[in-house]
Amino acid sequence: MKTLKSAGPELLMLEKTAEMKTNQWVYQLLRTNLLCGKIAPGIPLTIRGLAEVLGVSPMPVREALHRLACEGAVEAKNNRRVIVPMMTAEKFSELCELRILLEAHAAEKALPFIREQDIANLERIDTLVDQAVEQGDVESASLHNQDFHRSLYSANPYQIVVPLIESLWLQLGPFSRIAISKLEKIYIVDRHAEAIEALKQQNSFGLRRAIEADIRDGIASIKTVEGIHNYFQGVA
Repeated sequence: MKTLKSAGPELLMLEKTAEMKTNQWVYQLLRTNLLCGKIAPGIPLTIRGLAEVLGVSPMPVREALHRLACEGAVEAKNNRRVIVPMMTAEKFSELCELRILLEAHAAEKALPFIREQDIANLERIDTLVDQAVEQGDVESASLHNQDFHRSLYSANPYQIVVPLIESLWLQLGPFSRIAISKLEKIYIVDRHAEAIEALKQQNSFGLRRAIEADIRDGIASIKTVEGIHNYFQGVA
């Protein structure tokens, strides 16, 4: 994935396929950058500036930002700017606890639908996570990590929770980036491997425990980062 330099944050570029409309492409591009924490909290974004960088008219940028604001990923300002909202310690704690509740539930509900090809796909994605971490590619590691969780939960054809989970990911994007960057130092146990083993054994309790531990390990890594209070408004 290429990086596009601009006056604002450097953006990861997303390939625009022939089937994608411009407004869909702009939305997916900005959403991807928010999911992997490429756009830091408090950094101002303008519709005109983004339109110029992406080579599109202001309309698809405006539409994309409106959708992202509805998802809680960005916050509109009166002067036609948007920012990734700053975080409070209380909000961070609430978002993390919601992640644990929703994702443990989603994993458990997906378990009866998991087949051998699903496990093989999860193992493939986990390998991509490991490779990205080894290469120091934080953005790719974060996106592959999300793909692992999304693929697991989406194995349930009746699931309705993934959009809710992704809304939490969007709001926690910058912090997921911090957690991923600390993987080699704090992930003594490979929680994805634990989850895959639980899937193979059809072990519901083991799967819930692996998913919860995966999320809590990330939270623990964030709380140990020196200067993390700079990311929060209020007491962290």
